[in-house]
Amino acid sequence: MEGLGQGLRLMEAQRYTRQTMLPEIGERGQRRLAEASALVVGLGGLGSPVALYLAAAGVGRLGLADADVVSLSNLQRQVLYTARQVGEPKTRAARERLAALSPHTRFDLYDEGLTAENAQRIVAEYDLVVDCCDNYPTRYLLDDVCAACGKPWVYGSIGAFEGQVSLFNGPRHRRYAELYPDREALCRRPRRTEGVLGTVPGVVGTLQATEALKALAGFGEPLDGRLLVIDLKTMQTQTIAF
Repeated sequence: MEGLGQGLRLMEAQRYTRQTMLPEIGERGQRRLAEASALVVGLGGLGSPVALYLAAAGVGRLGLADADVVSLSNLQRQVLYTARQVGEPKTRAARERLAALSPHTRFDLYDEGLTAENAQRIVAEYDLVVDCCDNYPTRYLLDDVCAACGKPWVYGSIGAFEGQVSLFNGPRHRRYAELYPDREALCRRPRRTEGVLGTVPGVVGTLQATEALKALAGFGEPLDGRLLVIDLKTMQTQTIAF
């Protein structure tokens, strides 16, 4: 049994060697990731790369919250899923793919998504939240609950060829409501299906995953009090302090 345990530890070390080679992460940072937990709210275009990269990086526990099922129109950008999984709940379809990628990660599923009734209970269980939703009410709910629970959260949004990323409720305790104070007006907006290039959520979701890994492993300079805006049509970026 001791030899088996040593073999498993060696395999784990080999799995993450390209990360632990980085002095900013090293073995200490990798242990922090293994002990960390993150809640991914929304398993669509943004949630797909976020969940994939957090699992691949060795985050020990991932919460997956989404009330939707996989549809054919998702497959253009939601790279977690296959055509075979159309009609399945996204949480279960995502776990199937992620568990195959990272069998040592624990996955908790929230098929009902994040609601006003369950948000505080769920968010309180995690070290960090990644916002991959597509509506203002859920985003403002996250802002309120994460502030109440003292949890940082990584914001991401997309549209057409553009995206935004930031970190809220980090060490500077900046709030989403400070950046976007028109809560009532934004939450009253009707939901509309809009076009988006499939690679846009891939890029923005990867940036969100990077921000999450920085916060969980303790390296780099987070987008705390800064909003990163990227236009993939022109490849122009800007960072706005707030």
